[in-house]
Amino acid sequence: MRYGIIGTGGVARTIADRLVGLGQEVTLGSRSKENEAGAAWAEQAGPGGHHGTFADAAEFGEVVLNATPGTVAVEALRAAGAGHLAGKLLIDLSNPLVFSAEGELTLDPVNTDSVGERIQREFPEALVVKTLNTLTAPLMVDPARLEGEHNLFVAGNDADAKARTVALLGTFGWPAQWVIDLGDITGARAMEMMMPFWIRLMGAFGTAEFNYAFKRAR
Repeated sequence: MRYGIIGTGGVARTIADRLVGLGQEVTLGSRSKENEAGAAWAEQAGPGGHHGTFADAAEFGEVVLNATPGTVAVEALRAAGAGHLAGKLLIDLSNPLVFSAEGELTLDPVNTDSVGERIQREFPEALVVKTLNTLTAPLMVDPARLEGEHNLFVAGNDADAKARTVALLGTFGWPAQWVIDLGDITGARAMEMMMPFWIRLMGAFGTAEFNYAFKRAR
Protein backbone atom coordinates (compact mmCIF):
# COMPACT_ATOMS: atom_id res chain seq x y z
CA MET A 1 0.00 0.00 0.00
CA ARG A 2 1.17 3.53 -0.76
CA TYR A 3 0.53 6.29 1.77
CA GLY A 4 0.79 10.03 1.32
CA ILE A 5 1.23 12.11 4.46
CA ILE A 6 0.52 15.82 4.34
CA GLY A 7 3.00 17.38 6.74
CA THR A 8 6.55 16.72 7.94
CA GLY A 9 6.29 17.43 11.67
CA GLY A 10 6.71 15.01 14.55
CA VAL A 11 3.31 13.35 14.12
CA ALA A 12 3.84 12.91 10.38
CA ARG A 13 7.28 11.38 10.82
CA THR A 14 6.13 9.08 13.63
CA ILE A 15 3.29 7.72 11.49
CA ALA A 16 5.60 7.47 8.47
CA ASP A 17 8.23 5.53 10.43
CA ARG A 18 5.62 3.02 11.58
CA LEU A 19 4.20 2.54 8.09
CA VAL A 20 7.61 2.03 6.53
CA GLY A 21 8.43 -0.38 9.32
CA LEU A 22 5.33 -2.35 8.34
CA GLY A 23 6.62 -2.63 4.77
CA GLN A 24 4.50 0.16 3.26
CA GLU A 25 5.66 2.97 0.99
CA VAL A 26 5.27 6.54 2.22
CA THR A 27 5.72 9.99 0.71
CA LEU A 28 5.90 12.91 3.13
CA GLY A 29 4.60 16.13 1.62
CA SER A 30 5.47 19.72 2.44
CA ARG A 31 5.10 23.10 0.76
CA SER A 32 8.45 22.71 -0.94
CA LYS A 33 10.47 19.77 -2.26
CA GLU A 34 13.43 21.38 -0.50
CA ASN A 35 11.87 20.88 2.95
CA GLU A 36 14.76 19.81 5.19
CA ALA A 37 12.71 17.68 7.57
CA GLY A 38 11.13 15.75 4.73
CA ALA A 39 14.41 15.20 2.95
CA ALA A 40 16.15 14.08 6.13
CA TRP A 41 13.35 11.64 6.95
CA ALA A 42 13.34 10.12 3.45
CA GLU A 43 17.13 9.69 3.53
CA GLN A 44 17.03 7.63 6.72
CA ALA A 45 13.79 5.79 5.92
CA GLY A 46 15.26 3.62 3.18
CA PRO A 47 13.69 2.66 -0.15
CA GLY A 48 10.12 2.85 1.18
CA GLY A 49 10.42 6.52 2.15
CA HIS A 50 10.04 9.50 -0.17
CA HIS A 51 9.40 13.21 0.14
CA GLY A 52 7.99 15.92 -2.08
CA THR A 53 5.33 18.57 -2.19
CA PHE A 54 1.83 18.29 -0.75
CA ALA A 55 0.63 17.47 -4.26
CA ASP A 56 3.31 14.80 -4.70
CA ALA A 57 2.26 13.08 -1.47
CA ALA A 58 -1.45 13.23 -2.26
CA GLU A 59 -0.94 11.88 -5.76
CA PHE A 60 1.32 9.08 -4.51
CA GLY A 61 -0.90 7.85 -1.71
CA GLU A 62 -3.67 5.33 -2.13
CA VAL A 63 -4.52 6.54 1.38
CA VAL A 64 -3.76 10.13 2.44
CA LEU A 65 -3.24 11.29 6.02
CA ASN A 66 -3.43 14.93 7.04
CA ALA A 67 -0.87 15.60 9.77
CA THR A 68 -0.73 19.39 9.48
CA PRO A 69 -2.00 21.74 12.21
CA GLY A 70 -5.77 22.14 12.03
CA THR A 71 -5.53 25.87 11.48
CA VAL A 72 -3.77 25.34 8.12
CA ALA A 73 -5.15 21.92 7.16
CA VAL A 74 -7.61 23.05 4.50
CA GLU A 75 -5.02 25.33 2.90
CA ALA A 76 -2.46 22.50 2.81
CA LEU A 77 -4.98 20.09 1.29
CA ARG A 78 -5.93 22.67 -1.33
CA ALA A 79 -2.26 22.74 -2.30
CA ALA A 80 -2.34 18.93 -2.42
CA GLY A 81 -5.11 19.17 -5.01
CA ALA A 82 -8.73 18.07 -4.93
CA GLY A 83 -8.15 15.79 -7.90
CA HIS A 84 -5.46 13.89 -6.00
CA LEU A 85 -7.83 13.35 -3.05
CA ALA A 86 -11.01 12.40 -4.91
CA GLY A 87 -12.22 8.91 -4.09
CA LYS A 88 -9.45 8.29 -1.57
CA LEU A 89 -9.56 7.61 2.15
CA LEU A 90 -8.39 10.86 3.77
CA ILE A 91 -7.55 10.43 7.44
CA ASP A 92 -7.49 13.67 9.42
CA LEU A 93 -5.29 13.72 12.54
CA SER A 94 -5.32 17.48 13.06
CA ASN A 95 -6.39 19.74 15.92
CA PRO A 96 -7.36 23.43 15.52
CA LEU A 97 -5.29 24.72 18.44
CA VAL A 98 -4.86 28.49 18.71
CA PHE A 99 -2.61 29.99 21.40
CA SER A 100 -2.77 33.65 22.36
CA ALA A 101 0.34 35.72 23.08
CA GLU A 102 -0.29 34.98 26.75
CA GLY A 103 -0.42 31.25 26.08
CA GLU A 104 -4.19 30.88 26.45
CA LEU A 105 -5.56 28.02 24.38
CA THR A 106 -8.68 28.22 22.22
CA LEU A 107 -9.96 26.26 19.23
CA ASP A 108 -10.89 27.57 15.79
CA PRO A 109 -13.26 26.20 14.60
CA VAL A 110 -15.15 24.94 17.63
CA ASN A 111 -18.57 23.86 18.90
CA THR A 112 -20.67 24.17 15.73
CA ASP A 113 -17.94 23.11 13.28
CA SER A 114 -14.66 21.20 13.14
CA VAL A 115 -11.61 20.80 10.96
CA GLY A 116 -12.84 17.36 9.96
CA GLU A 117 -16.11 18.82 8.69
CA ARG A 118 -14.38 21.67 6.90
CA ILE A 119 -12.16 19.20 5.09
CA GLN A 120 -15.14 17.07 4.07
CA ARG A 121 -17.04 20.12 2.78
CA GLU A 122 -14.01 21.39 0.88
CA PHE A 123 -13.30 17.98 -0.67
CA PRO A 124 -16.69 16.27 -1.02
CA GLU A 125 -15.28 13.46 -3.17
CA ALA A 126 -12.76 12.44 -0.50
CA LEU A 127 -13.69 9.88 2.18
CA VAL A 128 -12.75 11.81 5.31
CA VAL A 129 -12.29 10.00 8.62
CA LYS A 130 -11.22 11.73 11.82
CA THR A 131 -9.02 9.76 14.22
CA LEU A 132 -5.76 9.76 16.23
CA ASN A 133 -6.05 13.42 17.27
CA THR A 134 -6.67 12.68 20.96
CA LEU A 135 -3.28 11.35 22.06
CA THR A 136 0.44 11.86 21.68
CA ALA A 137 2.26 10.60 18.59
CA PRO A 138 4.23 7.69 20.14
CA LEU A 139 0.99 6.16 21.46
CA MET A 140 -0.70 6.53 18.07
CA VAL A 141 1.53 3.82 16.63
CA ASP A 142 2.31 1.86 19.81
CA PRO A 143 -0.65 1.59 22.20
CA ALA A 144 1.19 -1.11 24.18
CA ARG A 145 3.23 1.70 25.76
CA LEU A 146 0.29 1.88 28.20
CA GLU A 147 -0.97 -1.11 30.16
CA GLY A 148 -4.48 -2.42 29.59
CA GLU A 149 -7.29 -1.31 27.31
CA HIS A 150 -7.57 2.33 26.29
CA ASN A 151 -9.52 4.01 23.55
CA LEU A 152 -9.40 5.74 20.20
CA PHE A 153 -12.26 7.29 18.24
CA VAL A 154 -13.31 7.47 14.60
CA ALA A 155 -15.86 9.71 12.90
CA GLY A 156 -16.80 9.88 9.23
CA ASN A 157 -19.67 9.72 6.78
CA ASP A 158 -18.63 6.53 4.97
CA ALA A 159 -18.89 3.23 6.85
CA ASP A 160 -16.38 1.43 4.62
CA ALA A 161 -13.85 4.25 5.02
CA LYS A 162 -14.17 3.98 8.78
CA ALA A 163 -13.74 0.20 8.61
CA ARG A 164 -10.59 0.64 6.53
CA THR A 165 -9.31 3.17 9.07
CA VAL A 166 -9.97 0.77 11.95
CA ALA A 167 -8.08 -1.92 10.02
CA LEU A 168 -5.10 0.42 9.59
CA LEU A 169 -5.21 1.22 13.30
CA GLY A 170 -5.13 -2.51 13.91
CA THR A 171 -1.77 -2.74 12.14
CA PHE A 172 -0.52 -0.13 14.64
CA GLY A 173 -1.63 -2.42 17.49
CA TRP A 174 -5.12 -1.09 18.24
CA PRO A 175 -7.71 -3.88 18.68
CA ALA A 176 -10.94 -3.01 16.89
CA GLN A 177 -12.90 -3.22 20.14
CA TRP A 178 -10.82 -0.39 21.59
CA VAL A 179 -11.92 1.97 18.79
CA ILE A 180 -15.18 3.86 19.47
CA ASP A 181 -17.24 4.96 16.47
CA LEU A 182 -18.68 8.44 17.08
CA GLY A 183 -20.84 8.43 13.95
CA ASP A 184 -20.67 10.83 11.05
CA ILE A 185 -18.05 13.51 10.50
CA THR A 186 -19.78 15.88 12.93
CA GLY A 187 -18.31 13.62 15.62
CA ALA A 188 -15.02 15.37 14.87
CA ARG A 189 -16.32 18.33 16.90
CA ALA A 190 -16.30 16.32 20.12
CA MET A 191 -12.92 14.78 19.34
CA GLU A 192 -11.30 18.16 18.71
CA MET A 193 -12.93 19.68 21.80
CA MET A 194 -11.26 17.01 23.94
CA MET A 195 -7.88 18.63 23.33
CA PRO A 196 -8.03 21.56 25.80
CA PHE A 197 -8.88 19.00 28.48
CA TRP A 198 -6.06 16.74 27.25
CA ILE A 199 -3.56 19.60 27.51
CA ARG A 200 -4.72 20.33 31.07
CA LEU A 201 -4.22 16.68 31.92
CA MET A 202 -0.75 16.74 30.41
CA GLY A 203 0.12 19.61 32.73
CA ALA A 204 -1.36 17.79 35.72
CA PHE A 205 0.41 14.50 34.92
CA GLY A 206 3.68 16.05 33.80
CA THR A 207 3.76 13.78 30.74
CA ALA A 208 1.98 13.23 27.43
CA GLU A 209 2.16 9.44 27.83
CA PHE A 210 -1.47 8.86 28.83
CA ASN A 211 -4.79 8.17 27.14
CA TYR A 212 -8.51 7.91 27.75
CA ALA A 213 -10.03 4.62 28.89
CA PHE A 214 -13.82 4.33 29.09
CA LYS A 215 -15.78 1.84 31.18
CA ARG A 216 -19.43 0.95 30.52
CA ALA A 217 -21.97 -0.46 32.92
CA ARG A 218 -22.89 -4.09 32.27
